[in-house]
Amino acid sequence: MKILPITWQRLVTADGETCERCGNTYMEMLRAVEKLKEQLSPLGIEPVLRTKTLSIREFRAHPQESNRIWIGDKPLEEWLDAKSGQSLCCAACEDENCRTLEIDNIVYETIPQELIIQAGLKAAQQK
Repeated sequence: MKILPITWQRLVTADGETCERCGNTYMEMLRAVEKLKEQLSPLGIEPVLRTKTLSIREFRAHPQESNRIWIGDKPLEEWLDAKSGQSLCCAACEDENCRTLEIDNIVYETIPQELIIQAGLKAAQQK
């Protein structure tokens, strides 16, 4: 079976905390990967989720890298013709803004499974 790598990274504090939008995106990601497995298995493609952790130090240096998703070798926003943005988040993010995704003038703080699935299907077409 061909592997479709999906990588998601987010901030995790020293206390093991993450922000609400990252936590919610993770739940959306799990549902999306399960649905992609169902849809892509007949095509001989297996989506494999890998998660990466950003320390608070890494997050402070590059806050836009938190809550970021890659499918194959491209970031999610490239598959969807979207833009990344930022907005104030929560205590886990301290005073830094956290990543958002904008498509057709709609801003998503939590990335919904539908968008992850859409990007995954586009990536699978190139496998």
